[in-house]
Amino acid sequence: MKKITCLLSACLLLLVLASCSEFSTTYYLDAANGDDNQSGLSESNAWKSLSKLRDVKLNPGDRVLLKRGNTFQGELEISGQGTSDNRIYIEAYGEGDKPCIVGNDTSLYAVRILNSDYLTLRNVEIVNTGKERKPHRTGLKIECRNYGVSKNIVIDGVDIRDVNGSLVKEEGGGSGILIVNGGKDVISVFDSLTIENCRIRRCARNAMIWSGYSSRENWHPSKHTVIRKNLIEEVPGDGIVPIGCDSTLIEYNVMRNCPATLPDTEAAAGIWPWSCDNTIIQFNEVSDHKAPWDAQGFDSDWNCRNTLIQYNYSHDNDGGMVLICNSGEAPASFNAGNVGTVVQYNISVNDGRRTRPTRVGMFSPLIHLAGPVKNTTICRNIIHRGMKYIEEMDCSMMTFDSWGGYPDSTFVHENIFQSFEKSTFNFTKSTNNVFVYNYYVGRFTQKPDDRLPQSFPDGYSIPEMLEMVEIAGTYGRFVKSTAIRKFFEQR
Repeated sequence: MKKITCLLSACLLLLVLASCSEFSTTYYLDAANGDDNQSGLSESNAWKSLSKLRDVKLNPGDRVLLKRGNTFQGELEISGQGTSDNRIYIEAYGEGDKPCIVGNDTSLYAVRILNSDYLTLRNVEIVNTGKERKPHRTGLKIECRNYGVSKNIVIDGVDIRDVNGSLVKEEGGGSGILIVNGGKDVISVFDSLTIENCRIRRCARNAMIWSGYSSRENWHPSKHTVIRKNLIEEVPGDGIVPIGCDSTLIEYNVMRNCPATLPDTEAAAGIWPWSCDNTIIQFNEVSDHKAPWDAQGFDSDWNCRNTLIQYNYSHDNDGGMVLICNSGEAPASFNAGNVGTVVQYNISVNDGRRTRPTRVGMFSPLIHLAGPVKNTTICRNIIHRGMKYIEEMDCSMMTFDSWGGYPDSTFVHENIFQSFEKSTFNFTKSTNNVFVYNYYVGRFTQKPDDRLPQSFPDGYSIPEMLEMVEIAGTYGRFVKSTAIRKFFEQR
């Protein structure tokens, strides 16, 4: 009886495996030697054109393989429902460079993933360059519309370059990656979307941006998004901007070499949430941002609650290290305000280096609080302002100003502020500011009343912290700081 039971179990397992094999399909594409009249089910019978996949419904375990060293012209449209233990993969096969998907002249995207679950796109290159700039143009569009919850999409090791969208935000802009969720009939959001190990180069206007439910009266956030270990280069606008999200983790990303190509009307910054709750931004590096307005490394923006910005390295950005802002002119039904932002354990070196006037003249405080932001904490950061590039440069350390109201209840403690030039703190009509245990190095025409600590909580004495500031000014890194050392080791 026992032998019969074991035999039946073995037969059942074989049936299950056979069933999985029967319903899992691998599709091959070869732009050089493929033939659309073939089956597409083997290397020797590969399809040639991306259009063959347009009507293919991908099932659990299915794979789409693009041959390395090939360039595929057109638009790759993907939709499929994998499962947690049987994902769908779109990836490369063969040897050589990553397969490159190049959008058509008028394409709004080169690749679109629509209404999918448990799907991975990895190790491909995406290009979408038209003859002229086109608003809303992107390289990769990830979309969930009238679908429900799109689960566990993974974008891994994808290179996206040369997307010439509009440089103007109000026209629709453009991006390397655009994440869109919405729908009136069926509320649709992402859960556990991950974008990692990607490289975004020469994309206009932005690198990575969302479009979702942003109004608080109709706020349905995507949750548990992870943006990790991506490199953004030569992007003039916004770097990473989640919109309508909850519990997003943004870590170990680098944005650098931002060209000064935006029109004078435009504002942009490195990494920042908009209409999001519980965002964590940590262990990132942003440098060389040159937007005509803002141009900070980091930002906690409109309609955001409980944003945490920590262990980041900001340097040589025209606008400063961080912006914390909210408009008091927006109705409460739309805007819950900016509440509970924490900025801690960050390093700023030679930020605020703007050499051309903004819409309000020469303006580039290293820390800018604008509008009725509430309960902000700024602590244990090292802020180093270098020498002036031109005489007219703004050398403000912190500015609190109006945007339909003023900042309230800002707690600033245990920071080191250093300036080689005369610097100042501009409080205007902000209220309930508390400064304790900060250390000021250099010349200040105005600074807050403060109590001076003898040491900092991590065990460093004041002379040791000053030595770290000197290292920052000379080399731009803090090898004695455990958090920052960890950041560099992870890159």
